[in-house]
Amino acid sequence: MQQSFTVILTKSDEGGFVAECPSLPGCFSQGETKAEALDNIREAIILSLETREAEGLPAHGLHVEIAEVQLAVNG
Repeated sequence: MQQSFTVILTKSDEGGFVAECPSLPGCFSQGETKAEALDNIREAIILSLETREAEGLPAHGLHVEIAEVQLAVNG
């Protein structure tokens, strides 16, 4: 069975990218490029799911929904 996970990529101040899977608390990784960060977060997700299964926790930790909010900003 294939599952999809939302991943947030953030450009790091030190260079490279940080990847986070918000539906799995504590599931973070990083990489020098976006592609590397995505490869690394895939591995982190697999490890997180294996750990959750071993501990009897549900596969999806949290339901995460992404929404965009628009507002006027002075500047």
